[in-house]
Amino acid sequence: MNINGLFAHSLTDLIRGIRQNKKNEQSYIAKEIADIRLELRRNDPDLKAQAIAKLTYLQMMGYDMSWASFHVVEVMSSPKFLYKGIGYLGAVQSFNQETDVLMLTTNLIKKDLASANASEIGIAINGLSHILTPDLARDLCADLVAMLNHSRPIVRKKVLLVLYKVFLKYPEGLRLSFSRMKDRLEDPDPSVVSAAVNVICELARRNPKNYLSLAPQLFKLLTTSSNNWMLIKIIKLFAALTPYEPRLTKKLLPPITTLIQTTPAMSLLYECIHTVIAGGMLATTGSGSNAESANMLAATCVTKLRTFLEDPDQNLKYIGLLALTKILPSHPHLVAEHKDIILKCIDDPDISIRMRTLDLIVGMANKKNLTEIVKRLISHLLPINENDVTTSSSLNNGAATAALMDPTYRADIIRRIIFICSQNSYANITNFEWYLAVLSDLTNIAGVNVGESLMQQFMDVGVRVKSARSYTVQLMMRLLADKKLTEPTRTEDSNSMVLLAAAWLTGEYCALLENPETALELLAQKSTAKLDPAIQATYLQTMLKIFAYWMNSLQYSWNEEARQSLVEMVDLLRDGIKDMFSRSPDLEVQERASNISVILDIIAEHVPRTPLKIANSISFAPTMPKPPAVLGSLYPLFFNQELNPVAPKAQKKVPVPEGLDLESWIHEPVPEQEPESSDDDDFLNERPSRWGEEAVSGKSKKKGKKGRDQEDTKESAEAKAKRKAERRERQKHDPYYIGGGGDSPKSQKKSQDDLDVDSIPIVQLSMDGFAKPIVATRHPCRVCGRGDA
Repeated sequence: MNINGLFAHSLTDLIRGIRQNKKNEQSYIAKEIADIRLELRRNDPDLKAQAIAKLTYLQMMGYDMSWASFHVVEVMSSPKFLYKGIGYLGAVQSFNQETDVLMLTTNLIKKDLASANASEIGIAINGLSHILTPDLARDLCADLVAMLNHSRPIVRKKVLLVLYKVFLKYPEGLRLSFSRMKDRLEDPDPSVVSAAVNVICELARRNPKNYLSLAPQLFKLLTTSSNNWMLIKIIKLFAALTPYEPRLTKKLLPPITTLIQTTPAMSLLYECIHTVIAGGMLATTGSGSNAESANMLAATCVTKLRTFLEDPDQNLKYIGLLALTKILPSHPHLVAEHKDIILKCIDDPDISIRMRTLDLIVGMANKKNLTEIVKRLISHLLPINENDVTTSSSLNNGAATAALMDPTYRADIIRRIIFICSQNSYANITNFEWYLAVLSDLTNIAGVNVGESLMQQFMDVGVRVKSARSYTVQLMMRLLADKKLTEPTRTEDSNSMVLLAAAWLTGEYCALLENPETALELLAQKSTAKLDPAIQATYLQTMLKIFAYWMNSLQYSWNEEARQSLVEMVDLLRDGIKDMFSRSPDLEVQERASNISVILDIIAEHVPRTPLKIANSISFAPTMPKPPAVLGSLYPLFFNQELNPVAPKAQKKVPVPEGLDLESWIHEPVPEQEPESSDDDDFLNERPSRWGEEAVSGKSKKKGKKGRDQEDTKESAEAKAKRKAERRERQKHDPYYIGGGGDSPKSQKKSQDDLDVDSIPIVQLSMDGFAKPIVATRHPCRVCGRGDA
């Protein structure tokens, strides 16, 4: 490189050289940075400006240029406009809040702000907005505020915008210059007014209440301006101000209504509707005229929002659904009038639009449209596999999209169907048989595991709605026979938990069964062994209930056919329980199976296995033998009680009988006694006299122990020895106590070491007490390997 800079590389040469040296880019850039360092040492301002321009480019590539910050300030102070722009650009790129040379820029920026050239002022303001620090904001705030009266509108506009950054760094400046900013709202230039409105709206986000005094001027702009973007800002600001000044609502209603009816701009229309909702202008409280005006405005807003849903733009469709969701709580009937276009949005390919539509549908469901909404949502779940989509010609693109949606979304649709049907204690359902059929359809077409939710609904409706109970039992029988539930091909999307509700309801209301024998056969089928243990346990309990009811009914028509059916059913249930449930790893299933097996064994002993003998009476009329007494004893004894629904707060409504004091003792509590003291149980002496009380203080503990010692001294040594002998004799024959000779811990440890484990008797427990020791098969101990267990 020529030392005078005649052949120095320009920025264009640097970029060209980087492109030509792709293989050794790092070394080439390192050489260029070394050359730039030499160029910055020269006193040539042209060379320095060119070097800073190249450094700025390299900084954008990730190379540090903070070492040249002083040279950047030198270029910023250049009298040439081109070099000044390069300097400010370098400062914007490389300076930060900790840059040391920023203190040197204060007078430089003041000088540029006072320039007669509007372009230099613009460069200074632009650079200041990026490198502003609290110190610069404090030192330059007064100069910038004074420039709000500049003769050039472009300067006033830029000063207003940079003042926002100044106020963030130096909040005290806002208090000093607020009146000057307020005057700019009446500036003759529209761009300056728009800038003032933007700054005020941004500042009002932190505390809108401080800007209530600007309401008259802002309202004037709202009614006179034709700048849509400025109107949007003003309307947003009014939406934030109305909660602090309720009188604004009535004042804003006419101009905003006019804008909603006349403006073609979708953005402005949405902001007007949002302000109407957020400002509470749709509230129907108050006089009749106010309520009528609010209803008319709400109808206008909903009608306008329909155009959003009909627009192909996805963004407009989403914000339209969002606004309708906010109007829904106050005017659900108006939103429900447009359910046709809302339901179409379920087929939209955008998942966010579909989710927002579901939120809207949940809120607008009522008795009139519930059936249609549920039918539409269910059709949205069909078909559940891709083959059905390609073979069905009647399905549109929306249904095809629904067929391939993820399981989380399918589960969400089903949960929403259940919610809109069951909300407010099933207030919207007029036909519970229809709802039960819907739940049954969801069981088959869900494609995801929602069995818990469906199970709870089946049981809730079955218990609550007595008029639909007969249909419920019939439907549960169909579910018990459904092989898709009892033998699922895929466990991850199986809804077999509904079988728990099916079994429980058929057992609880077995009197409504048309054929109890069929129900017992379904409960005892082999596929039951593959179900969840909770379902198996319910199956066993239901099996016993239905069998007891059916067996009880046989006593009224006892004949040979009934006897034969009973014997076959007992054998069927005994074999099924033995094969599938008796060896279940689940303890609950195993216990219930054991109980039922014992009951079936007892019944089998009392039911005759041989054919009944028909006796001839004196009148030669054949008479059947009396049925066994066991037929009518099981069901009335255990299961002849119908379960009725009880409200969660029903107990609170039961009045307390007169004369009953719930705070007094029914029986006086037994006084607690001091535990017996012994030499080998010294720890008892440290325990408080009352087991439930907290530890006492050291002083009281010491005093209590001293008192007990005095009582022990009064007791004779002979009585104490006699009591110990009796206790040892008692423990000697106790199979659960391994004792030893001696009272001291050392003697106890020694006796336990010499203890013969093999001499401990093995006893058999029974309800009558302990039996005599029996001889057990001798095997090595699994723990220690010694002796026999």
